[in-house]
Amino acid sequence: MTERRRSGILLHITSLSNQFGIGDLGPSAYQFIDFLKAAEQKLWQILPLGPTDYFGSPYAPYSAFAGNIYLISPEQLHKDGLISEAELKSIDFGSAAAKHELITKAYANFQKLESTNIHSEYQSFYRANRFWLDDFALFMALKAKFTGVSWVNWPETIAVRKPDALASWRQKLKREIEQQIFAQFIFFRQWQQLKNYAHKKGIAIIGDLPLFVAHDSADVWAQPKLFLLDQRGMPEFVAGVPPDYFSKTGQLWGNPLYNWEVHYQEGFDWWLKRIKMLLQLVDLIRIDHFRGFSAYWQVPYGEKTAINGRWMPGPSSDFFTAVKSELGTLPFIAEDLGFIDNKVIQLREQWNLPGMCVLQFAFEALKPNPHSPHAHSRNCAVYTGTHDNDTTVGWYQNAAPEVQDYTRRYLGSDGTDIAWDFIRTALASPAKLAVIPLQDILSLDSSARMNIPGTSSGNWRWRCSPDALTDQIGARLADLTLLYAR
Repeated sequence: MTERRRSGILLHITSLSNQFGIGDLGPSAYQFIDFLKAAEQKLWQILPLGPTDYFGSPYAPYSAFAGNIYLISPEQLHKDGLISEAELKSIDFGSAAAKHELITKAYANFQKLESTNIHSEYQSFYRANRFWLDDFALFMALKAKFTGVSWVNWPETIAVRKPDALASWRQKLKREIEQQIFAQFIFFRQWQQLKNYAHKKGIAIIGDLPLFVAHDSADVWAQPKLFLLDQRGMPEFVAGVPPDYFSKTGQLWGNPLYNWEVHYQEGFDWWLKRIKMLLQLVDLIRIDHFRGFSAYWQVPYGEKTAINGRWMPGPSSDFFTAVKSELGTLPFIAEDLGFIDNKVIQLREQWNLPGMCVLQFAFEALKPNPHSPHAHSRNCAVYTGTHDNDTTVGWYQNAAPEVQDYTRRYLGSDGTDIAWDFIRTALASPAKLAVIPLQDILSLDSSARMNIPGTSSGNWRWRCSPDALTDQIGARLADLTLLYAR
């Protein structure tokens, strides 16, 4: 990873402002890149891009490879001649089914097009991605057919992937499968166009790699041998973390755990393909829950909390050796938050991976700690807060008086502009990377929080207002960025 000092903004695609109910890959994304450029930023950090679960969590996707079709831009489809203005106006984008209706109309129009460059692009995309796309498209078509229930509740022959059942359902759902493939093609095409624009503006994209995948996913259904499952296909154990800063009962994520022995035997092939796929979309990868490669918290399936778990050894250096051998580099940021022991630190340092420092954590203990600005190393990424934290304004407002006092004294602040005090501190840090959630740049309170760990509903909903990114805010950020040589 380059050693030059850089800074950027954390903002997920869904939080962009537009008229279609959810942020997407359309004009507002391009406008945000323009804002980054004007504000002298070099990085845009996003959350995972996979198809989300019922609650909208990007950390429980239906696939480790696929894109979220809800991020497809209607305006870009219109620009590419795949949807008419009249068809756009006919869709009620206040409806949950709007994007599916949009894709259905666009696919019908795509089929009517005579041979064009876009057809050639489609065929190239399909050939390059068949290794995951065929299973994913069938999985999603089957999920729709069986009204969204988990694959373990499908008819047994298809749940366990009997060859005759697979062939039969591929034929029965041929059109639905082809439409799923088309939707993925459009997502990746629109994303690549956006990424190219970012690069032209000098902006690199930091992506996010969740350690685990959802049980109800194409990955687990298609390759159950890679996971610790019982004969019914249910998890034997699930993922989580023990009690920590975010929760007194720990966090019970519920993802199935990997059968690391099989991954070893296959040379981590599934992982290598997954990482290379993500690197088509982003420039740097934040490894979520990095400590899980050292040791992961194993909770028996059926537990109500994560308390009754135990630490199990992860693949550790063997994994990173395989990745380094395949890629020649390790373009990672290690999310090394939570319970971190010496083995995690040694693993991170062995591979020279930048860790994370979070300024909110710097003041919680009322004494110096690794997150304190004066303790930051060059090889780290500093954040005012993450997508799991409260906004800095909300954090300060809800902090105990002694924490507020310690924070003010440390920062030499009166607390009236606390978010920008944190921003200045992050940009001044010796850390080579500094990333600020957009909510902090806008000095927003807890109502703009993105996620509360340990809860399943009410998260991932924050949207940036259309007029929020003013020239004044951009100029203020640019001034501090240049002042601290980022």
